[in-house]
Amino acid sequence: MYKLGDVFEVKKEIPATKRRALRTIHPSATRAQASVAIREFRSPDYLRQGPLVYRASPEQIGFYNYHRWAADPREFVTSAITDRLRAGGTFTDVKVYDGRSTADYILSGRLEKLEEVDYEGGVKVEIALSAQMTDVRAGAQVWANAVIEVGRVDQRNVPAVVSEMSNAMDRAMDKLLLSFPTSALASSRQ
Repeated sequence: MYKLGDVFEVKKEIPATKRRALRTIHPSATRAQASVAIREFRSPDYLRQGPLVYRASPEQIGFYNYHRWAADPREFVTSAITDRLRAGGTFTDVKVYDGRSTADYILSGRLEKLEEVDYEGGVKVEIALSAQMTDVRAGAQVWANAVIEVGRVDQRNVPAVVSEMSNAMDRAMDKLLLSFPTSALASSRQ
């Protein structure tokens, strides 16, 4: 029999590290006009370290110890934007920039935020993306856009957070490319 005040030693197992992946939906194709090369999206250093990021307050960034991205988020966004532009059909050739491209346009971008937000009531996710496109021949920026997408998380667990991050990322990429100047690109290359 145990009495109040008895001390028990509890051995706790360290949980296995889990890898989490973002997913995206690809749009359908239309028609092609010019070529574009996409530079790898940049991001703040803390997003490149691997762990999923959360904010307990506006000034405090935390990292999950046992939940990491299965792929570098910058590579994911670059690949997803590349796939969307290929599927969109605005460009005859869409490829990742290799430093010696002959493309008509260069698209550069930045993944500003990919975070769980745990303050101001409830759990949310916040995605922030920006991009700009330069006409290589003219040396001029022809398009730029920045978006922030916030999504509410219904359950307080990492799979639910990652699921909403995936959904919010899809919405953010859609919004980012929504203002893409397809008619201006077509007329500038004819």
